[in-house]
Amino acid sequence: MKILSGVYNADRGEILIDGQPADIRNVWDASKLGIGIIHQELNLIPDLAVYENIFLGRESVNPITKRINKSELKEQSKRLLAGLGVDLDVGRAVKDLSIAEQQMVEIARVLSMDCRVIIMDEPTDALTTDEVGKLFDVIRSLKKENKGIIFISHKIEEIMEIADRVEVLRDGRLTGSKTVSDTDADELISMMVGRELKEKFPKVKTAAGDVVLEVRGLNVPGILHDINFNLRKSEVLGISGLIGAGRTELGKTLFGVYEYKGEILLDGKPVNIKSPGDAIKAGIVYLTENRKEEGLFSDKSVAYNMTLAKLREFTGRMDRVEKRKEADEVRDYVDRIRVKTPSIAQTVDNLSGGNQQKVLLAKWLMTNPNVMILDEPTRGIDVGAKVEIYNLINRLKQNGIAIIMISSELPEIMGISDRILIMHQGRITGELEDKDATQEKIMHYAVNI
Repeated sequence: MKILSGVYNADRGEILIDGQPADIRNVWDASKLGIGIIHQELNLIPDLAVYENIFLGRESVNPITKRINKSELKEQSKRLLAGLGVDLDVGRAVKDLSIAEQQMVEIARVLSMDCRVIIMDEPTDALTTDEVGKLFDVIRSLKKENKGIIFISHKIEEIMEIADRVEVLRDGRLTGSKTVSDTDADELISMMVGRELKEKFPKVKTAAGDVVLEVRGLNVPGILHDINFNLRKSEVLGISGLIGAGRTELGKTLFGVYEYKGEILLDGKPVNIKSPGDAIKAGIVYLTENRKEEGLFSDKSVAYNMTLAKLREFTGRMDRVEKRKEADEVRDYVDRIRVKTPSIAQTVDNLSGGNQQKVLLAKWLMTNPNVMILDEPTRGIDVGAKVEIYNLINRLKQNGIAIIMISSELPEIMGISDRILIMHQGRITGELEDKDATQEKIMHYAVNI
């Protein structure tokens, strides 16, 4: 897709547009040919406003004053987002939005270009079921306008619902081409992972232990309101909700990113978490939903990224890192959680999404946490890698770690969680045991009917 959109140049082969060879050397060439891409790794400028990102490089200018028509661009941006079912302040800086909201801005940006061919690379990763439905409505409308859509997804149920044909790639090769009406989920999964995948959500039942974390009356002005819950040892507590419900903000507050009022107790004792450093010392870690911007140094090595959170323990005389000691522990974690990498010196951006996520998990596991907050832990990884992450969560649970899992995927929340909290507009509106949870019940609380 990066070759097709002009990010990379092809070494050989042809791309034909309307039957004629096309010479695509850069993104401008692709854009002139009517090809637009919604990148999996968001391609927005954080400090610019929503409307500025949507129309960057294509601003409308007043012919008399030669100034940008900001009011016109804002109005067009509002219309585009409204078509996606999103109500955003288009003057707000993109860096202040959630990943899901940023994803919608990215989608609106490409839709504003009126492309003939639209490539959507994992566009639903951060979206809830409701937002995915709205996006699919947009895709169906685009089809009626004779737009060609390339929809890349690891979510088989989405492929089965929205696609007409499917091409399956594995390890850089085409492994199958099917008309969607002539295939099923099991066949597609087998082509994707090269083997039969018997269970999508492997779950180990363990007896929950004592309360490890308790939250009382947690408030963050304008974000979280009167949050109360507890988390037990060897338990996976799922947190669900729509975009803007406050799921990520809750995770970040427990990790010391936001200043809060209320009480956080660990093992029954109040703790004052003013920063991520305080949280890590207290045994709370947070795996971000945005590994590219907040989790990893993508141009650094596997070893560099894994040991960042406990670098002091590898520092010897004269404040020098003891490389052999560091390398031994990194290799141990690479083997333990099965990170596929040619060496620990490999840069992280050369790894697959699933292996990048494992590096991030290893970084936090090295700190020996008591509470792990996993925000969209399977975002952007294939079905085989997802099962590996779920099995790792099971092992962590068996080892007594208490886990909060934030996810937009209802099947994942129901398949892995022992208990589920549902949020709406910064409040907890419902709680369900796993045996009682259905998608209908979760959505009932998520929209707070």
